[in-house]
Amino acid sequence: MEKRNKITVVLALVLLLMMGFVYGQDRVISANQLPKTAKNFLSVNFKGIATSSVIEDNEIFGVDEYKVFLTNGIKVEFDSKGNWKEVDGKHQKVSYGFIPATIRNYVAKSFPNTHIVKIERKSWSYKAELSNGIDLEFDKNGNFKRIDD
Repeated sequence: MEKRNKITVVLALVLLLMMGFVYGQDRVISANQLPKTAKNFLSVNFKGIATSSVIEDNEIFGVDEYKVFLTNGIKVEFDSKGNWKEVDGKHQKVSYGFIPATIRNYVAKSFPNTHIVKIERKSWSYKAELSNGIDLEFDKNGNFKRIDD
């Protein structure tokens, strides 16, 4: 009886892993299939720049995130609701319209002649990478916390 229970547990684990592999797949979608919030973000902040591809990252319980690749090389990541998580300019300046003013002002004052090439928004903070390679951390209100080594 004990051997049968072990086999049942092992088979259940294998089944769960297989389900995770099958359902945890990325798939290419059209930009029109993005959540409305993401479409609005792109149209406001990257007006006139077409998308080259859109990837929907699916997990077992649904969509985890969207990755949008623009024709100018910039990558934008959104959460499942379409809120931006990260904008990666791939070493080129990113649009500043969506970046909190406190962050924009701090960078302009403290690091003149540089620009933000990547910004990431988390639940409680922001992380910005500058064109000179320096990474800065800010709190959720955009107040400078520290330089990240």
